[in-house]
Amino acid sequence: MIIALGLEYDGGAFHGFQAQRSVPTVQENLEAALSEVAGESVRVTAAGRTDAGVHATQQVVSFPTRAERPLEAWRRGVNSLVDSAVSVIWSRRAANGFNARFDALERRYVYIFHESETAPALLRGKVAWSPQRLDETAMSRACRCLLGEQDFSSFRAAGCQSNTPYRCVHSASVYRCGRQVVLDIAANAFLLRMVRNIAGSLRRVGLGQEDAGYLARLLACRDRTTAAPTAAAEGLYLVRVSYADFDVAYRPPPTLESA
Repeated sequence: MIIALGLEYDGGAFHGFQAQRSVPTVQENLEAALSEVAGESVRVTAAGRTDAGVHATQQVVSFPTRAERPLEAWRRGVNSLVDSAVSVIWSRRAANGFNARFDALERRYVYIFHESETAPALLRGKVAWSPQRLDETAMSRACRCLLGEQDFSSFRAAGCQSNTPYRCVHSASVYRCGRQVVLDIAANAFLLRMVRNIAGSLRRVGLGQEDAGYLARLLACRDRTTAAPTAAAEGLYLVRVSYADFDVAYRPPPTLESA
């Protein structure tokens, strides 16, 4: 059978989702707990391989297993074994052949800038600090050019292993939530560090260092060296993954709910 799980995690506790040698990762921690509950070796596939420091409120993973367990055992049992920075928020049986990565229709991320004169203490590691006020209206106008299927080479990290730089962005907007300015973007898939690279360039627009046409010019260049530096990982959250067979609700980061 195929089991699907919904996860939330604090990315600051891990060196990314994907298992790596000699460093803690979400995948390694989760698979160890699942294997103990299943009584057999378990390997998971994730909808998105988030980078070190990137958080998730609604990551989705899937795995095949021969173990017959109540669905609640996959949630409560695993939560009793994983690191406190990871939590299984739901579990369900998926259709045969379901794959959390390849069956995903859309991934949605939010990137949070937090405006304050001094670096935040309580939100440290959960937001990207901005000591200057940002113009969210100009930033929202600038990101309209991202919509549709395009070549996103200008926002693609050098280590990206994708066969193509083309991605289809379904929605992109910037809005204010109190002292937080939020980039909300959804696409069929994303290139390595694509959202953080977009956020870094949008910050220049928000500071008035570039006009609203800046991102459009960057897209046309198709050259990563022309864009702004990559924005910090701690401001980024994976908040929803969409599938044709079942609905996964949007879960906002706690920093937005409490803003």
